[in-house]
Amino acid sequence: MARLVQCVKLGRELPGLEKPPFPGELGQRIYENVSAEGYSLWQPHMTILINHYGLNPADPDTRQILRDQMEEFFFGEDARMPEGWIPAGAGAGGGAKGGGASAKGGGAPARKK
Repeated sequence: MARLVQCVKLGRELPGLEKPPFPGELGQRIYENVSAEGYSLWQPHMTILINHYGLNPADPDTRQILRDQMEEFFFGEDARMPEGWIPAGAGAGGGAKGGGASAKGGGAPARKK
């Protein structure tokens, strides 16, 4: 049975990570307080930070910036997702992938009969 945690990011009890995501105090804190689903939200956010600021993940200063941002993302004052938040593609519409309506252009006009 999966280990459950009270996720600080999503605000509910969910399956936790299998192991700390990395060594150290922050990795252990994330392991104990963030669900696997909540942790999966970090990757796209980190990608945005790297691309927007032109960061080099191999640089030790960048790694420290990303750890600081990660701590703010999970444990900062505004870290919790808004009540009622549903991940993209998980709602009633199902998103654009898998045959749903595209968000771009609105599709072709209806055919005349």
